[in-house]
Amino acid sequence: MARPDFATDLYMSGTTFFTLGLGDVSPGTPVARLVTVVEAGTGFGFLAIVISYLPVLYGAFSQREVNISLLDARAGSPPSAGELLRRQGERQNAEALGQYLRDWETWSAQLMESHLSYPVLCYFRSQHNNQSWLAALTAVLDACALLIAYAQGALKSQAELTFAISRHAVMDLAQVMHIPPRPPRDDRLPARALAELRGLLAACRAAERGGEACEGKLVPLRGMYEPYVNGLADRLLMALPPWTTAEPVDNWRTSPWGRISAGLLSPPEPHKDEHF
Repeated sequence: MARPDFATDLYMSGTTFFTLGLGDVSPGTPVARLVTVVEAGTGFGFLAIVISYLPVLYGAFSQREVNISLLDARAGSPPSAGELLRRQGERQNAEALGQYLRDWETWSAQLMESHLSYPVLCYFRSQHNNQSWLAALTAVLDACALLIAYAQGALKSQAELTFAISRHAVMDLAQVMHIPPRPPRDDRLPARALAELRGLLAACRAAERGGEACEGKLVPLRGMYEPYVNGLADRLLMALPPWTTAEPVDNWRTSPWGRISAGLLSPPEPHKDEHF
């Protein structure tokens, strides 16, 4: 019998690992038989891990995207703290805003748990180009920082809790991905935008006080998370959202199917000779 070469050994190893069981090449020594059995068991374990790993990833991704999709109607796309406050101000219900921040507290904790366990999820994109988990988390952090600096009472307390877990998430994700904090190249909050945000806080009955003291408190709050989200944005190629948006976009209003349906369902224009 001819002595097998490396190519034959590699073929034998591949058919064993992937459990093909062709049988045209067989081990000739007790040690080789033991290695073959171990490799066959390793192949079964590898297939089991792959089969179970993908559903876990998809489940975590799907759970993450639910709140991001819901944020579209509440803060536009890309989301912004200013738009969230503007739409909340139209309802003038600070209690609802506190409940919404409580939901995002839970979402941030789930994000941290799943993405620290499976960092590859950080690279998974949302269904729309103007949405991402990083933009949503940054917008929530922006809103919480504003409320901590300017609000009082139960709303401020909830903002502090949501801010804490959200900041914890971005800091730990940056650490596990070996991304150093980097300050933003440009100031995301110019003076004019800050004045607009103060007005929005008053409109939704979330601001109880103002002045330089509040603005001085906002600066260190921004420094606690903006360098981390900026580093994540550079690595993941995901744009950070603005603090305010002049012309917010709602994805549910601008989808191609929405435009087609609107044209089909709109009533026909009256004829010039018709009078009502």
